[in-house]
Amino acid sequence: MAPAAHIAAVSFADLPGWADDDHAAAFAAFRRSAFRFLEKPYRTGALGVASDAFAKAFAAARELEDPDRHVARDFFERYFLPFHVNPVASPQGFVTGFYEPVVEASPIRTARFRYPLLARPHDLVDVDDSNRPAGLDPYFAFGRQTSSGVAPYFDRGEIERGALDGQGLEIAWLADKVDLFFVHVQGAARLKLAGGTERRVTYAAKTGHPFTGPGRILIELGEIAPEAVTMQSIRAWLAAHPGRVDEILWRNRSFIFFRDAAVDDPALGPVAAAKVPLTPGRSMAVDRLLHTFGTPFFIDAPTLRALGGGGFRRLMIAQDTGSAIVGPARGDLFAGSGDAAGDIAGVTKHPARFFMLVPASIAERFT
Repeated sequence: MAPAAHIAAVSFADLPGWADDDHAAAFAAFRRSAFRFLEKPYRTGALGVASDAFAKAFAAARELEDPDRHVARDFFERYFLPFHVNPVASPQGFVTGFYEPVVEASPIRTARFRYPLLARPHDLVDVDDSNRPAGLDPYFAFGRQTSSGVAPYFDRGEIERGALDGQGLEIAWLADKVDLFFVHVQGAARLKLAGGTERRVTYAAKTGHPFTGPGRILIELGEIAPEAVTMQSIRAWLAAHPGRVDEILWRNRSFIFFRDAAVDDPALGPVAAAKVPLTPGRSMAVDRLLHTFGTPFFIDAPTLRALGGGGFRRLMIAQDTGSAIVGPARGDLFAGSGDAAGDIAGVTKHPARFFMLVPASIAERFT
């Protein structure tokens, strides 16, 4: 099998802006994964950064509380060695952004709040090689349990036309169908209820159908130029064409189900795939088939300025994944919660260089 990336050893001095970064902020995110590691080690990705190789660094991180940026930098330089990840299939890496929407909601359906967030249905089952029926696309990780076996689940259009009505799956109601769609895209949200109460919902499962972004659809239809596609331009188009909203959104057959989650620290994001709360500006979604959660990545994206400064050169921690995040040098940067974070995430589409920090104990395998 051809390699997914050329991985080349470099020095920390080769990382542009390494010395200027706030390593303490990245360390705080890394330390959360260090405690999670005690509960259940992460799965090793196909690139071979072994999960157990993090044990020494994780143990040291658990003992080190609130280091300043200089101590934190020394920590990463002591326990890791940097490698440039150069993707084989594309000329460079690429980063996008994601965020946690904050939206008004109601616990009951009203004349205003008519669009439900749904909990996982009882007939939705995980699918793997042990129960995958012949002919079911290997992409599907979920299916519908029927009397005759596992079948593909209902898609977005079928669900929104009532396929799951009457099962009591509604956990909250939103006022706007487009807001609901983008909550699905982000996979989590904070809900503002009457009286100032706040709830958080996060990903529980999905139908299994492939995700098709509305931006791609609008490009194919000639409605938006490729270079003009952002979350903001997609929203503007949908607002200007209310009669075509279902036509566009139902072409994304994927549908997300949610569960309630605690808001333990309002400064942090939801608990994501790595089972730790996401840290704004420091947590990153990666291709989990290739990479191992907890891996630090130094990202060099000089044209990305939406997150502050004259370019994005920052140490990030792999703590989430996503169906659109595919490849060894592909990342989705967590921008935070709320509209301001959404404005940043919506315009983050930039080429980037990826430098993977490999535990020093196994670095020889990559040289």
